[in-house]
Amino acid sequence: MAVYALTGFSLVSLLSFGYLSWDWMKPSLVADVPTDPMEKSLPPAFSRPPHIIFILTDDQGYHDVGYHGSDIQTPTLDRLAAEGVKLENYYIQPICTPSRSQLITGRYQIHTGLQHSIIRPRQPNCLPLDQVTLPQKLQEAGYSTHMVGKWHLGFYKKECLPTRRGFDTFLGSLTGNVDYYTYDNCDGPGVCGYDLHEGEDVAWDQSGKYSTFLYAQRVSKILASHSPKEPIFIYVAFQAVHTPLQSPKEYIYRYRSMGNVARRKYAAMVTCMDEAVKNITWALKKYGYYDNSVIVFSTDNGGQTFSGGSNWPLRGRKGTYWEGGVRGIGFVHSPLIKRKRRTSWALVHITDWYPTLVSLARGNLSNVPGLDGYNVWPAISEGKESPRTEILHNIDPLYNHAKYGSLEDGFGIWNTAVQASIRVGEWKLLTGDPGYSDWIPPQTLTNFPGSWWNLERLTDGLRKSMWLFNITADPYERYDLSDQRPDVVRTLLMRLVYYNRTAIPVRYPAENPRAHPDFNGGAWGPWASEDDAEEWEGGREPLKSRNKKKKCKICKLRSFFRKLNTRLMSNRI
Repeated sequence: MAVYALTGFSLVSLLSFGYLSWDWMKPSLVADVPTDPMEKSLPPAFSRPPHIIFILTDDQGYHDVGYHGSDIQTPTLDRLAAEGVKLENYYIQPICTPSRSQLITGRYQIHTGLQHSIIRPRQPNCLPLDQVTLPQKLQEAGYSTHMVGKWHLGFYKKECLPTRRGFDTFLGSLTGNVDYYTYDNCDGPGVCGYDLHEGEDVAWDQSGKYSTFLYAQRVSKILASHSPKEPIFIYVAFQAVHTPLQSPKEYIYRYRSMGNVARRKYAAMVTCMDEAVKNITWALKKYGYYDNSVIVFSTDNGGQTFSGGSNWPLRGRKGTYWEGGVRGIGFVHSPLIKRKRRTSWALVHITDWYPTLVSLARGNLSNVPGLDGYNVWPAISEGKESPRTEILHNIDPLYNHAKYGSLEDGFGIWNTAVQASIRVGEWKLLTGDPGYSDWIPPQTLTNFPGSWWNLERLTDGLRKSMWLFNITADPYERYDLSDQRPDVVRTLLMRLVYYNRTAIPVRYPAENPRAHPDFNGGAWGPWASEDDAEEWEGGREPLKSRNKKKKCKICKLRSFFRKLNTRLMSNRI
């Protein structure tokens, strides 16, 4: 059995972790406020399709919420979760684009071609246009649909934009990483551009406004201008708490005693986002939506531990298929829930929101075959068993193959060098290179040399390419059972084979220099014509292989260094 070492870290200090809670007995923006008297004459709640507010945060770690024992103050999230249903067996994807694509389509990324990495700003790639999106289904059901925040599902042509994929309005960024004030994003040295859009236009006039505040204010404005008698869907995809670590100074001051500078800035951003959620909740009540609303809160992937995030006590971090990368913070808050104020251990995946929300909206799912998600509302609202029994975390044939993996190690069923992960019942299997595998307790001083004094590291089993865990009994993935339970390993490998047969080719085209913001007035935005799109997307040959043939020597060199950097980061200590 693998040997583990925990140095310089006290169990007593773990037990002492807590958070500073605000006094909720005082007047609060989340407290009840008078509603429109006309609402009393309307039918009882849930006799009408509910208003749906879906809040997605970026890179927020499993440990970075008060009710998980964090040292970060999140009083709004704590209260909303406590009064609703906490989802403690909830799974997402380890990086941005895959999670967002699965939320919007209800499908695993192997069924959209987005199973490798993220969509990069200069790639002629986006969420496949043949996918019927969640907002499109809600529009069919009579909903007004709005998006505020980070898209990160491609924009190389106008058909890929949020306003062409089901949203009536959009305010936010198209790429994955922008400055919180200037909205600039650099995709390499000298490849920088502005990225804040209002609809399909560049929102130059909004520069200088902190994005977390800007997005919350936009949600309030949408609610104020809409009638609560008509159903509304608002997708709030906060940029917070992704890097760069930026926050108004008054929030950083609250955490001045934190020795880890990155953690201090990160904590400030989380608390600022928590207050933004408070203002959104207040607006729902002020304008008469709250009593017939469903608020869903979700993270998009695990926390980035090198940038202040914490997934403790889970193993791994963002970008990995360990629990720290794929187990998310999630809860549902709604007056419409039948069994409130409880914790649910029902198995839920981010793909499940598509059929769940469309069903709540009384939409039609019969014309959307092949969904990988399930309607989990009975499990959430009434405490019934989840219809979900397994999760395909992913199969990525393009990720660096594990050095020690082979078809022989996979019993002749599966090449264990391929990065893949699946959970069936209480069992979880990982093959290939799952990514950075350490356990990192909170307050690790990652910004100083020699500061890994409280990092618990795996000291054995580094030559492996396959792991098996009983996640129910061992949620922290400390005891690999692959040697003891070859029968379970075989069963899960067969499930990987089954899913792999349904996978479509990976969509990961080469970057195109025409995407440079300098050719688009200094902003990121659509740059390809219809003729270009047909050339890149036509034919039967996978996008990856077609574009690979066209790469110049410089492109190949750039790709080499990107892969090398990814490899170094995944093995960084």
